Formats: sequence, structure tokens, C-alpha cells
Amino acid sequence: MTIAVGDKLPDVKLVKATTDGIDAVQSGEYFAGKRVALFSVPGAFTPTCSAKHLPGFVEKAAELRAKGIDEIVCTAVNDPFVMKAWGAAAGSADVTMLADGNGDFAKALGLTMDGTGFGLGIRGQRFAMVINDGTVEQLHVEAPGDFKVSAAEYVLENL
Repeated sequence: MTIAVGDKLPDVKLVKATTDGIDAVQSGEYFAGKRVALFSVPGAFTPTCSAKHLPGFVEKAAELRAKGIDEIVCTAVNDPFVMKAWGAAAGSADVTMLADGNGDFAKALGLTMDGTGFGLGIRGQRFAMVINDGTVEQLHVEAPGDFKVSAAEYVLENL
């Protein structure tokens, strides 16, 4: 079952790479008490993700915050070290990179995709959501191959 607007986020482990190593965070606790723009990509360093998706949220970070977003978070079914390197390559500390290395978060949301035909395994779909105190306020899931409704501009227009 796919998560929907009005649903509470599932409580699963995500991992954040820091200068001191890696920190496990529970999604239930992490997203509590704040309004978050979260976007998910099929993979770090992949073409659309690197050329458009992440850069859009970096570029629009100040505008998102001006509209009441406390934090911008990116997730992908990648390990925390890859997510940290991708965030550093993007040149911005405005986006928190949370690794969903085992795909548990994507599975719990009901938003996985099968990339095995491309050698990618099971990944998270491309989507964006606004989370308010752990509850889904907005949910924008892309059709396969599309990049429209999960873009930072689209999320910003809908705030």
C-alpha cells in the first residue's frame, strides 16, 4: 500500500553520514516537530538526479524556507557514504542527505521501483513530499521516466 496525504510516516531507520562517521536515525523521531520537504531519487550521481533534481532543491532552498520549510531532505537507496559524497559534490549544505541503503524506507512508503533490468536492483521511486510533524501534507509521485511533480519548483508552487 502506498502512503497517502494525511498518513503518518512509517518509523524506519535511515542513515546519515557525518564527519564523525555514520548516524542511524529513526524516521518517526527525525521528522517529528518540523516541516520538511523530502525528495527521493532512484540513485545518487544518476543523470536526471544529478543534473536536475538535487540542483533544483539546492537552488530553491531559501525560497522553500521562506514558505515555512524547516529542512530539505534527500533520500535514495544508496549507502550513506555515497549520499555524503553526492551532497558534497552538489556544493550545498542546504540539503540533508539520508541514506536508505536497504530500501526499508522506500518499501515502507510503498514507493519502490524495480531497476533490475538496468543493474540497479530495487530502488525508491522519484517523488517529493512535504511532511509536517511526521504527517504527509503533500505527496508528488512521478510517472516512470518523468521529472515534473517532484521538482523543487513544483513543490514550491504547491506550498
